[in-house]
Amino acid sequence: MNTPIFRAFAVPLTALMLIASLFILLRGHNAPGGGFIGGLVAAAAFALQAAAFGPKAVRRAVKVSPLSVAAFGLSAACVAGLFSALADMPFMTGLWIEPHLFGITVPLSTVMLFDAGVYLVVVGAVTAIALAVEEEEP
Repeated sequence: MNTPIFRAFAVPLTALMLIASLFILLRGHNAPGGGFIGGLVAAAAFALQAAAFGPKAVRRAVKVSPLSVAAFGLSAACVAGLFSALADMPFMTGLWIEPHLFGITVPLSTVMLFDAGVYLVVVGAVTAIALAVEEEEP
């Protein structure tokens, strides 16, 4: 399966998949999609790279342990819930702020922070599994 044609198409396809995963993450806030599905698409992109160039090449390119990414995502998702608890509201209640940056109103929410955390958990965990499986193959 590791042919020159596969390797040639793996790089642009990976880039396209990572862009699509971010679109799915951001779209999921108001429509179907979100952190889980976006994270699966991103992890599939890393698995594609591992199949084309080997897991060591992916680990060198990413430079961060996938499990560290998952741990950071879990921390971000928990912090999203703590904001509501600190505001004397039920845990995981969505909170919104609208800061003005350079004359533009930017709506931010703890819901988006939670989705981003889920995205990172899924990317890190599934990528770690995919790389481990790819490393075990003879």
